[in-house]
Amino acid sequence: MAAFIRSVSGSGTKADPIILGEELDSPDPIILTIRARQLPTNATEGILYLRVVALNGSGHPWVDFLFELQSILDKPSDFGDGLSFDQVHTPSEFISSDSFATYRREIEPYDRLRFLEGHVDPLHRAAFDFPITDFNPKRIFYLLQDPSIPAT
Repeated sequence: MAAFIRSVSGSGTKADPIILGEELDSPDPIILTIRARQLPTNATEGILYLRVVALNGSGHPWVDFLFELQSILDKPSDFGDGLSFDQVHTPSEFISSDSFATYRREIEPYDRLRFLEGHVDPLHRAAFDFPITDFNPKRIFYLLQDPSIPAT
């Protein structure tokens, strides 16, 4: 699968989230590498607000969409690595999508965020808003993105 990053803007704060515009040309999972400018030194610096705006270029409708944090490439995040999708707040007022009505967090033994009850037709966009708490002692972490298509 190829993903094309079309645009990036924002500083990552609640008032100015990072807006990532991308195009996914197949329904296969992709992994985005995120590099921190500096390691967080306090709770405010350890939260990254992100909006992913994904164009479905796969030719198939998406019926749900999964995000997974990884501090080590291809290994799901666990409790001790410092990454989560706003695990402290349940439910989180900062997690939403314009194309899916609900979400489910799968917290342990990994950090996953699955958007459900919706769909995205081919050549349409979906927006996903969520915070990432990052107290990871590394400057690099990974965000797996996995759109699901209907079973055939």
